[in-house]
Amino acid sequence: MKGRSRVTQSHRSFGEAPRSALQFVLWFGAVSLFADMAYEGARSVVGPFLQAMGATGLIVGAVSGLGEFLGYGFRLVSGGWADRSRLYWPITLGGYFIQMVSVPLLALAGTWPHAAVLVLLERTGRATRNPPRDVMLAQAGEGMGRGWAFGINEALDQLGALAGPLAIAGMIAWFHDFRTAFAMLAVPAAITLVLVFGARVRFPDAGRVEREPEGSAHGRYPREFWVYCAGGALVGLGFAGYSLIAYHLSKAHIVAHVWIPVLYALAMGAAGLGSLALGKLFDRFGLIVLVPVTLVVAAYAPLAFLGDFNVVLVGIVLWGIGLGAHESVMQAAVARMVPQSGLGSAYGVFGTVFGIGWFAGSAAMGALYDVAPMAAALFGVAAELVAVVPLLQAARLVRS
Repeated sequence: MKGRSRVTQSHRSFGEAPRSALQFVLWFGAVSLFADMAYEGARSVVGPFLQAMGATGLIVGAVSGLGEFLGYGFRLVSGGWADRSRLYWPITLGGYFIQMVSVPLLALAGTWPHAAVLVLLERTGRATRNPPRDVMLAQAGEGMGRGWAFGINEALDQLGALAGPLAIAGMIAWFHDFRTAFAMLAVPAAITLVLVFGARVRFPDAGRVEREPEGSAHGRYPREFWVYCAGGALVGLGFAGYSLIAYHLSKAHIVAHVWIPVLYALAMGAAGLGSLALGKLFDRFGLIVLVPVTLVVAAYAPLAFLGDFNVVLVGIVLWGIGLGAHESVMQAAVARMVPQSGLGSAYGVFGTVFGIGWFAGSAAMGALYDVAPMAAALFGVAAELVAVVPLLQAARLVRS
């Protein structure tokens, strides 16, 4: 790979202890499982919850998009902070705390603006903890395969994302109330905090770099990274938040409210299985695996917004596979392009451009949906297809 020598670093947190690396990946997989059970359980019904409090399609799309923008854009701040300070653990712990506290507080939201603030706060917490956590995962995956390390974490992540919405569906069916369901999510949120603080005690040296890689410089990234960022922004532009899909399912009376989180769980299951398979494929073939995946995933929008129940199911599965690809392959790929000394900042940059794309796309698709669902679907397809061009170029540059 072009510039490969820059990525080699000297650290001993995991490099000489592959078993410890696997233990770290699995432990953080457990953290991700319970964290996703909490916040993805809540996110699975945020769209109908906001609608019940009077929000329009534009508002739901804007809140969803702004949330994703913060969830990715704020990584520029937390990633840079982590690289400069080397406080990978404190920043990770703080982010998890903010995120896990915000989820059950949705039970107390009285209006859609109050709920929207908590949604945005939850996304900010996720943005705070992800870059330093991903640096530690990338370090652990250096010997075992970064695609595989991120794939394992993402698979356990999505197992929680599957269980959370199913639990929410059961609670809504039993209590017929969103607020009670949100309050019950305090249990997995508390377990998450216990596990992540336990991980800090068990793996205190995670993320430690013994010396700076030769030739590294913060803020200076190779050309393939910037081309890759352009592709990521376009992928985000065409990727609607599930809140908008859920809004459509509710407004078009395709399914009852209780089934909306079940369909989200289906998407998370597809994301988890897809992340494992795609992570292995990435370790073997490289970034090029994103090209056919993006072409297939582009079909999610017309299927999810224009079809009947059976067609919507297929669209939601494709949406989940696209999400799994982003959280495994797209994250692992950054670590192949940038040395670890600047990896937190690189995750922040990539997250920011992806988040800007997702925010702009979700808001645009929400506005277009209010005019005609067909317009929103066409916008999503077009953005995903255009994204293939820079992704293909980035894959070629990485292999040169």
